[in-house]
This record gives sequence, C-alpha cells and structure tokens, in this order.
Amino acid sequence: MIGVIVTGHGNFATGLTSSVKLIAGSPENYVPVDFTQDKSTDDLERELREAIDLLKASCSGILIFTDLVGGSPFKVSAELSVELKDSVPIAVLSGTNLGMLVEGNMSRSFMEDLNDLADSLVETGKAQVIHYEFAAPAHEEPEDGDGI
Repeated sequence: MIGVIVTGHGNFATGLTSSVKLIAGSPENYVPVDFTQDKSTDDLERELREAIDLLKASCSGILIFTDLVGGSPFKVSAELSVELKDSVPIAVLSGTNLGMLVEGNMSRSFMEDLNDLADSLVETGKAQVIHYEFAAPAHEEPEDGDGI
C-alpha cells in the first residue's frame, strides 16, 4: 500500500482529513501534518520526517499532498523527497483538493506504481475544478399538429 501524508498551511491537513473520514471512513497509513502559525519550518520538517518514518516501514511509497506550490509545506516536502529518495519513494503533489484526496485514498491500496497514481490524481484534481453556471431549460412550444 502507498502511504499518504497531507500537509498545508493552517489546519488544511486536519480539515481535509475530517472530510475524508466522513466520506470514506478512517484511512490507514495516513498522516495529516498541519503547518500552523505557531510552527517554524524546522518544526514542519521534523513532523514530516516523523510521518515519513512512521509510514516507510509498512508502505511501498509515500504520496505527500500539499496545498500551495512554492509554499513552505510544498518546499519542505519536495526537499525531503529528494533527500530520502534512496530510503523510500516519495511523490509530492500540490494544489490538493478533496476530490483528489478521496480518490487517492481509495485507489492507493490497489495501484502499485507511485508515479502512475500521482499522475492520475493530478488529472482528477483538474477535473474537480469547474465553473458552474446555471442555464435555464429552453422553453419549447408544442407543435401544432392535430390539436391533440
């Protein structure tokens, strides 16, 4: 199974995790890591390392979901993915939304290739972003046939 870490600014990780639990139940091999105002990037790095250490013993790879590309949770995750590449495969995604996280959580038990799963989830994330516009149904006049 592929392990999951979710991280982001504020309570992004625990907030999304509460939604995942509501929709799909409590996930296994899954660790949320919040980056709240009272934490430094050193704290974040330490917590991410602890999460990776927890998962790498029982997982074939780790998928880290982050909020903003270029933000501290993304940068620290990316740096760790390079530094630790010889001990565990790590893929880092940014721009995480609930749809991709739920699908990733459900797909990771049967998808074995970490990068294929990551690529699939990027497409899912893109498909989840839409601009809804209401369009009233067109009113059609009945044809004037035999008056029936």
